[in-house]
Amino acid sequence: MAMPEEFHELARAVNNWGRWGPADERGTLNLLTPEAVRAGAALARHGRLFPLALGLSANGPQTGMVPGRLNPLRTMLSVNEPLTGDPADVSFSDDIVIMGLQAATHWDALAHATYAGRLYNGFPTSTVTTAGARHCGADKIGAVAGRGVLLDVARARGVERLPAGHAITADDLDAAADLAGLIVTPGDIVLVRTGHIQLLHAGDRNGYTYPSPGMSLGTVRWLRTRDVAAVAIDTLTFEVFPCERPDLLLPVHLLHLVEMGLLQGQNFDLEALAADCAADGEYRFLLCATPEPFTGALGAPVAPVAVK
Repeated sequence: MAMPEEFHELARAVNNWGRWGPADERGTLNLLTPEAVRAGAALARHGRLFPLALGLSANGPQTGMVPGRLNPLRTMLSVNEPLTGDPADVSFSDDIVIMGLQAATHWDALAHATYAGRLYNGFPTSTVTTAGARHCGADKIGAVAGRGVLLDVARARGVERLPAGHAITADDLDAAADLAGLIVTPGDIVLVRTGHIQLLHAGDRNGYTYPSPGMSLGTVRWLRTRDVAAVAIDTLTFEVFPCERPDLLLPVHLLHLVEMGLLQGQNFDLEALAADCAADGEYRFLLCATPEPFTGALGAPVAPVAVK
């Protein structure tokens, strides 16, 4: 299906190819300059820690909607096995896990999405093969730490969670920033709360999966104009699903990953952090969110921690 001209116009407007050189594979993470990281570190004032990752278990958010994505399947390799054969000596227990790298809380690698022969920064799509991604894989993400900002769209709209299928607009993001009393600045790591993950916590895995609120096409220029380093959300699909237009399937993924080189995260659990931000009025924090560096991977699990 050919993309409509409105999509191509937006793609040209937000494109970052060549901005950080022809060999760049990190995209907007280049905006995490030493100054940006120091700005984030300065926000760790009280030592309060907020883990943002979902637990890794067979009861995770994968229901089969995305074919092949498995929740973690963990089993034992050994149970109190004596290293020497003598149980009086040192013994060890080990286990092993099989899981989709995007099963739970994760970052998408820039090579995760391609279209029309396009991969971020002009690398050939042929470099993504059954062996993985030669360019723009999860191993190229590297360290992710800096000033995190929470845009609590649900709270800004006066609801516990956004309605399923709500398309988050630029006005929604402005309202959340106004609620937080902050200005999103270059190099920020933006976390967008919809409250939708409450369904998963309540055991409604299918309701969490579909339909889902999420980012709309109208937010793409907003993030590009503010030069955010990365953006994550508390839903499985990231963008609104079903999609806004029948002739555009997951267009926000394409614009973020392919055109902008913008790191994108899903299934971030923002509930405890949001409650604390609402209580103390501080929606800025140090965010540490470096993913597991699987070589050539198209996504990577991450256990983000916000520090206030």
